Amino acid sequence: MPTTTPSSQDMILQLQGVHTHIGEYHILQGVDLCVPRGELTVLLGRNGAGKTTTLRTIMGLWKASAGSIRFHQKEISQLATADIANAEIAYVPENMSVFSDLSVKENLTLAARRPSFDSTRLQWIFALFPALEKFWNTPAGHLSGGQKQMLSIARALIEPRQLILIDEPTKGLAPAIIQSMISAFQELKNSQTSVLLVEQNFNFVRQLGDSVAVLEDGRVVHTGRMCALAEDEELQHKLLGLSLAAHQ
Repeated sequence: MPTTTPSSQDMILQLQGVHTHIGEYHILQGVDLCVPRGELTVLLGRNGAGKTTTLRTIMGLWKASAGSIRFHQKEISQLATADIANAEIAYVPENMSVFSDLSVKENLTLAARRPSFDSTRLQWIFALFPALEKFWNTPAGHLSGGQKQMLSIARALIEPRQLILIDEPTKGLAPAIIQSMISAFQELKNSQTSVLLVEQNFNFVRQLGDSVAVLEDGRVVHTGRMCALAEDEELQHKLLGLSLAAHQ
């Protein structure tokens, strides 16, 4: 049976020939990347390949020096970061972006567009991350690393988003917390939210990833289904220099 190639209309995000310079450094060197609508796409690559730069370029935190970034077929590469966020794209950086002196409630209030929470959505977030309800009035600086990461993701989810960019959500977390994250991300996928995820934990991406792209030296060198890469150790070694099963 022939394989059906998704059309551009099936893609919520498309990068074509994207270059990014940071000072004198040419980091992204012609990135071509598509994120299918309603799927979790994993962005893999060795250290320094350009994964975080790709996310930051999509969000306009670093401007593309060439190429096209289209969200719902609309060019966004030259928009301000605030305008990109208002287009219902959220970004969760690697450094657990929370305000330590503010409570969980206050952190989420700042991330919300309205003065009051949508109660249904807030209960959905509590179901994803029960610790946030427990520590509702606790300063974020008193939370554990895993709880801060949950709050960082919740800040991106407090308003409905069509696309979420997430950079290494499990980095430094204990296995039990990672398992809770897997359950939360499965629920997020069930909501049909599109996700572009940078992650090094293979067990995490193997369970959650639908499609995958591999970056090398600022270019995408492989795209495909995550399940196919997970089953092909030879391809893993070729693309990443290691067996993903041994790198959890």
